[in-house]
Amino acid sequence: MKSLVLCAVVLSLASCSSPTPNRDPLGERFPSVEGEALDGTPFRLPEDLLGAPAVLLVGYVQRTQFDIDRWLLGLLQAEVAVPIYEVPTIDSLVATQLKGTIDDGMRAGIPEEDWSAVVTVYGDADAIVELTGNERPQNARVLVLDPSGQVAWFHDRGYSARLALEVRGLTDDLSAASDREAAREAGAG
Repeated sequence: MKSLVLCAVVLSLASCSSPTPNRDPLGERFPSVEGEALDGTPFRLPEDLLGAPAVLLVGYVQRTQFDIDRWLLGLLQAEVAVPIYEVPTIDSLVATQLKGTIDDGMRAGIPEEDWSAVVTVYGDADAIVELTGNERPQNARVLVLDPSGQVAWFHDRGYSARLALEVRGLTDDLSAASDREAAREAGAG
């Protein structure tokens, strides 16, 4: 319980930083950032996801979890068939120094089998903030990355069932195109 309270305090401090205006990064490459999954696996985004599409659910404050949970449920119900990652993005020096405690607090509320799909970004958080902006931080930033790491779809105005179905259609199309490209390369080799 103490760690959850500390996590809430630190995340509240992080949300007090000056806001960066929201922006639509459609067509831009996701910035190269380092993070770590709750299971301890180091990640480099988008590099570790290249070659196939993926969905990132970025959250800047603890209150974002409600929106992320709705998106995650909607995307799973829509049967989105690409990897989906929650990306808590904490742009605070204090939080960076307390990341072990914060991550332990998150682990306490997430089933262990889902830890590999939660990639927390601390030190490079400012690059993601710059990409999407952090005004209205309670809204998740939903990004579909294409196989090359470019933002193919973006939304930051709250959950929409209609848009979850739109993500499904886009990720199906991106996956099919990626499969065709891989088959062409295999045939040429």
